[in-house]
Amino acid sequence: MKQNKGKKLFYNLLPVLAIMLIVIGWISLSSGENKVFPTPTEVYERFLKTFTTPIADANIFGHVIASLKRVLTALLFSWTLGIVIGVLIATNKYCKASIGSLLEFFRPIPPIAWIPIIIMWFGIGEFPKVLLVFIGSFFPVLINTAAGISLVDRINTDVGIIFGGKRLQILKEIIIPTAVPSIFSGIRTSVSSGWTVVLAAEMMGAKQGLGALVMKGWSITDMALVLVAVIAIAIIGALLAFLLNRAERLVAPWNK
Repeated sequence: MKQNKGKKLFYNLLPVLAIMLIVIGWISLSSGENKVFPTPTEVYERFLKTFTTPIADANIFGHVIASLKRVLTALLFSWTLGIVIGVLIATNKYCKASIGSLLEFFRPIPPIAWIPIIIMWFGIGEFPKVLLVFIGSFFPVLINTAAGISLVDRINTDVGIIFGGKRLQILKEIIIPTAVPSIFSGIRTSVSSGWTVVLAAEMMGAKQGLGALVMKGWSITDMALVLVAVIAIAIIGALLAFLLNRAERLVAPWNK
């Protein structure tokens, strides 16, 4: 028991040790005459300055909210369509042959490659940014949903048929619950992809958002501002991953 407690304590301390290593590396790189980064103190002071001197009429929290609104709006559509189309492709051979083949053609194209086309068609307003995030977050959900449903053991569906289950009943009560872990895997990947894409989209013409904040800091050679935005990006990404893990435990407690 003592050995298990020691292992558990060491396991819980690992995240703290990892953060400490990052801080030590940061301090070493920001010290000396030829320092690469601003010091943690300079970054903290720059963070406080975003409240007294907002950028584009918004402080750091305003920029975070602007990015989150774009991402969450796109994710709402990408999750809905990705799950629905993924189910259709995995359960209907005609949908797989038609819709699946069409989407396979577009899937290898990186989301960033769509930026010039989207700008030419829709300009640089709010809709193009949301559309770009949708493109970047749609395919992970679609692919994982289809893969999870395709991997459902045939014996489970056969049992449902033997007990008189209708096709929709079997889908709702056997197939989808079995595929939930795979669907959540796609959702997690889509959040990461969407968060990355929105930052790239905001670097091109956005007035507010963390991507716009990075570009602003880079254009005026304010590395402290760039790091403020980068740290905010990391914290929001980690928070979203944590919330999704909690949601998966609630929806699929059997998946450990």
